[in-house]
Parts: sequence; structure tokens; C-alpha cells
Amino acid sequence: MAIWFWAAAGLGSIAMPIATKANKTVQRTKGAQSESQRVNSLLRFALNLERKAALEREAASFFAGASGDPRERRAFKRAGIAAWSRD
Repeated sequence: MAIWFWAAAGLGSIAMPIATKANKTVQRTKGAQSESQRVNSLLRFALNLERKAALEREAASFFAGASGDPRERRAFKRAGIAAWSRD
């Protein structure tokens, strides 16, 4: 049995089949939630992990240009925070 998940996509929702390994995991972890709710929870969790990893990579590349001098490093961080707060 294939599990499909529904995702909001602009004008409506879309259905997509999930991978066999994920399908088996969802079937193995039966609980009070429906299968689609568990799939959507897992997808949200995975997207959050991916977003955090991307932010960490971005921060690492941003601060890679900072020198070893503590005063310069603090000034660099302040400038970065000020730039981010404008967005």
C-alpha cells in the first residue's frame, strides 16, 4: 500500500507518493495520529533540520572572513547583526 501525503501548494493542495523506506517507517510507528498526520510531522521535522543546517553553513561561511583579533571579530559580528536586522 502506498502512502500519499498532502501538501499545501499555492492555489490548492497536492498529493505525492512517499519513498518505500519512509512508508515502512510510518506504518511501523502507528499511533493516535493518522498516517498522513505522521508523514506531515516527519516532513516538517526534516525541513526544519535542513533549514537549520543551511543556516549553520551560511553563518560559518559569513564568519569565515573574520580575523582572529577579538576586537575585529566583535565589530564584524555587530555589523552582521545590524545587516540582518534590516532585512
